[in-house]
Amino acid sequence: MSLNPPIRDWHGRRVWLVGASTGIGRALAERLHALGATVIVSARKADALQDFVAQHPDSMALPLDVTDAKAVQAAAQSAQASGPLDLVCYCAGHYHAMRATAINLDDLLRHHEVNTVGALHVLAAITPGMLARGQGHISLVSSVAGFRGLPQSLAYGPTKAALINLAETLYLDLQPLGLGVSVINPGFVETPLTAQNDFHMPALISPEQAAQAIVQGWSRGEFDIHFPKRFTCVMKLLRLLPYRLYFAAVRRITGL
Repeated sequence: MSLNPPIRDWHGRRVWLVGASTGIGRALAERLHALGATVIVSARKADALQDFVAQHPDSMALPLDVTDAKAVQAAAQSAQASGPLDLVCYCAGHYHAMRATAINLDDLLRHHEVNTVGALHVLAAITPGMLARGQGHISLVSSVAGFRGLPQSLAYGPTKAALINLAETLYLDLQPLGLGVSVINPGFVETPLTAQNDFHMPALISPEQAAQAIVQGWSRGEFDIHFPKRFTCVMKLLRLLPYRLYFAAVRRITGL
């Protein structure tokens, strides 16, 4: 049974992707445009957005810093000026590996500002319009790093755990009112963010594969869209372990 109204036909749908200059967001914008959606892309990198628009007719670029609440409100108004938004996907993300033995407070807070607070800015800007219409879909890109605590994820993991909890709460509040809500939990995807990792990333996939999995998840009406399954299902099983077994398993698997 689908938890959300399945989205199979993208023709005529207006989609706003926040964090779409590179990686998963860019690949997702390309795929949705190819499927017939009117795509609006936002990120801080204006040049990358304009490059996307130049290659994809009828798309729209809205350069944006998600940590600026007023800028998000203004961008949301521009995004909705030509019609209501059928789907908003928050793809923006900041990531640096960090351990508690070497805390960088400024960077730790930057993770929260971009990954979590930015999502709240977007939600505050677009949810009222969707509620007024009684339709629309909100999707948050989280990560398997948000499932449970992991080494080197002191800054990143808590922000992604917050997004999972946020999506669950949004679903409980908004699904009875006709809105769709989903959370996207990728494993390792080959992006500029993961390029900085100096450790083996099991089941690494391309942004294009990630975009395909996301679109498939939306077409099935899924709430929890996670991939690649050969990796994410193992991570889900680890969530079920009691702490004594979980901590021992993670230390054995990571060597940290």
